Amino acid sequence: MSGQERERVVIGMSGGVDSSAAAALLLEQGFDVVGITLKLWPQDCVSRAEDKCCGPQAVADARAVAHRLGIPFYLVDEAEDFQREVVQYFADEYRAGRTPNPCVMCNEKLKFGTLLRRAKSLGADKVATGHYARVERDPATGRYLLKRGKDLRKDQSYFLFSLRQEQLARTCFPLGELTKADTRDIARESALKTADKEESMEICFVPDNDYGRFLQQAKLVEKHRGEIVDLTGKVLGHHDGIEFFTIGQRRGIGIAAAKPLYVLDLDAVRNRVVVGDEADLERDSLVAERCNWIFSEEPPSEIEALVKIRYNHAGTRATIRSGPGGTAVVRFHEPQRAITPGQACVFYDGEVVLGGGWISRSRAENVAA
Repeated sequence: MSGQERERVVIGMSGGVDSSAAAALLLEQGFDVVGITLKLWPQDCVSRAEDKCCGPQAVADARAVAHRLGIPFYLVDEAEDFQREVVQYFADEYRAGRTPNPCVMCNEKLKFGTLLRRAKSLGADKVATGHYARVERDPATGRYLLKRGKDLRKDQSYFLFSLRQEQLARTCFPLGELTKADTRDIARESALKTADKEESMEICFVPDNDYGRFLQQAKLVEKHRGEIVDLTGKVLGHHDGIEFFTIGQRRGIGIAAAKPLYVLDLDAVRNRVVVGDEADLERDSLVAERCNWIFSEEPPSEIEALVKIRYNHAGTRATIRSGPGGTAVVRFHEPQRAITPGQACVFYDGEVVLGGGWISRSRAENVAA
């Protein structure tokens, strides 16, 4: 590409090594690159995450990288959308007794929603990010396929399952074929200040991983006393709110017992936390809702796939049967531990993401199958 023929791409820059190296790669490949950082909080965010993607240091790092690469850089205020689409969703899910996945929602609504609209206004047809994933067009069907990143240890396709065809068509992932070591090498070769920057595995707006404290400090939830019960309904103790618990939790339940107890269920209607033995966490099925099928325009009536029920889950074989209104029943070949409503359930065929949905409940009793 050269001169007027260069294709413009907007790169979402978080101030980390991945997006920095992705920007450098795009330049090397001949694209006309524009950097954008989304400002996600109305305040300076210092008290939450000085160096995370909402913090001032992250913005400064992204700007420095853009300057080093000689590309235009824009800081775009998306605090209102982030509060509504991600933070409010995060709180609402916990209040409903579910465990949210804000990274999936942020990708869908902001990084591949707002960012795409901003790109269009800047004359760019595509956006890029530093995700470890790949997008390829299937010549047989014409559909855009989402694939795992080549570095399976860093693969982030799980967080991208909800992207639609119109989003995938305008998205590129420059790091999809690379390892993390490759990425750092590219950043060093380009003399980028983020080359050796540590990465965070935490939710960006909950830097200490104490989501309960965040929800209270942000005045998104208030303590409200409820019962802790066993599977028979016997009251064992009391809690300050179901929002402060998640399925599979063992520590911090707040009651003394002769044997370890685990959170089995969260009953939002009765404000109850149900606890029991570790063996009681095993489930052989789940119901997913709001399913997005990437590989096919119509959901398959039944398909076998590898299913991940959380990001760090290795995946397990299951039979998936689609239902009405974007639902699906997933029946595992072997029972799975701590299936958690609110989490994403993603379906794979080898390296291809078939689609996925949101876990509405574990166990599929009373659902036609």
